[in-house]
Amino acid sequence: MAKILIVTGDAAESLEVMYPYQRLLEEGYEVDIAAPARKRLRFVVHDFEPGYDTYTEKPGYTWPADLAFSEVDPGAYTAVVIPGGRAPEYLRNDPELRKILKSFFDADKPVAQICHGPLLTAATGSLEGRRVTAYPALELDMQAAGAGFQDTAAVVDGRLVSSRAWPDHPTWMREFLKVLRAAEAAEGTEA
Repeated sequence: MAKILIVTGDAAESLEVMYPYQRLLEEGYEVDIAAPARKRLRFVVHDFEPGYDTYTEKPGYTWPADLAFSEVDPGAYTAVVIPGGRAPEYLRNDPELRKILKSFFDADKPVAQICHGPLLTAATGSLEGRRVTAYPALELDMQAAGAGFQDTAAVVDGRLVSSRAWPDHPTWMREFLKVLRAAEAAEGTEA
């Protein structure tokens, strides 16, 4: 059974962790959630409300991390998913996580990132010359990382699939599953 890794931490967007987690389980993949430490993670809900210039934040779901970043063997996974929320703001400083993500890019494995998740791949230097989308407020960050930014539901660049935020989940996961299946077919593995 092919394994997918989700990398996240406290203050990740609940929907951006739980939707791909459950969707990939539904497709028959084994899915592990890794965080800075094995613990019960506290996610948040970001929503868009009239009168606010930006999104609001409320407490979300809690969920256990299966692994600490220090326990992850990237070679055991077919792909990685990088949710957004506020977690990427501090996780990008984690050297273990940067090593993990760099190994996925070095091995040309499928990577799905959404919302603020691209802050992590930018921190590894993996976006140079690529086309991406992200939460629209990150356009300048993506350009500073050397990426071409597109404000659309999903952008596929090779085996990298990026998306803006949870309202784009159906398009994001549909495109990621296409990339994942093509990579598995090329390497003779499947869920």
